[in-house]
Amino acid sequence: MNEEVILDVADLSVTIENEALLNNISFTLARGQALAVIGPNGAGKTTLFRALLGLVPYRGAITWHNGGNIGYVPQRLSLEQNLPLSVREFLLLKSPRFWFPDRKFIAHLQHELSLVGLSQALLRKSIGTLSGGQFQRVLIAWAMLNHPDVLLFDEPTAGIDIGFEETIYTVMHRLQKERGTTILLISHDLDVVWRHADQVLCLNKTMVCYGKPDDVLHEKALGKLYGEVAVYRHAK
Repeated sequence: MNEEVILDVADLSVTIENEALLNNISFTLARGQALAVIGPNGAGKTTLFRALLGLVPYRGAITWHNGGNIGYVPQRLSLEQNLPLSVREFLLLKSPRFWFPDRKFIAHLQHELSLVGLSQALLRKSIGTLSGGQFQRVLIAWAMLNHPDVLLFDEPTAGIDIGFEETIYTVMHRLQKERGTTILLISHDLDVVWRHADQVLCLNKTMVCYGKPDDVLHEKALGKLYGEVAVYRHAK
């Protein structure tokens, strides 16, 4: 049985202020799959996400099939610690009725919060006082409130405590398996890529490799990305 394609990217190039940030990138992604995007700093990974979200001009074609309702979780979002906004109020910014949200939306909000492993008591806390791991999971809950078909994660564990990293990847895996959510993930952690990705796209402004992790993550391809490397496989 053929897999349903949700995203087609063909000959994608991005040039800003005469600087080529991406050049001739092509790939497809099936519904419910997880695609990891890897590459060194400055390789164009975040630029790719911005192009997929329609935030930068580009040449080529980006085609979202059958809806393409997209959620986005940024790498980091800095907030003032004394920001007078609770977690509940932050999430209610997604409600069409901020001051008088209906019960259905509140129940939905509470469900998404529990899915990412956070208690209802957290709703009363100030958004600026959360730990890095808590705030990142609140951002995932925020992105999930619109029931996205696709979630884009830009290095979701950057700058957070090591203890929270596996929780966030567990949430991603659960969304993929239980809801059929398609995942696009930027990561520098090859162990995460091997364990959680169905496909991997290797970028260094151009496409260095693309395919299943077991097929393309070898020393030759990684050497083109990062310089001389040695590859050690961890058990899944």
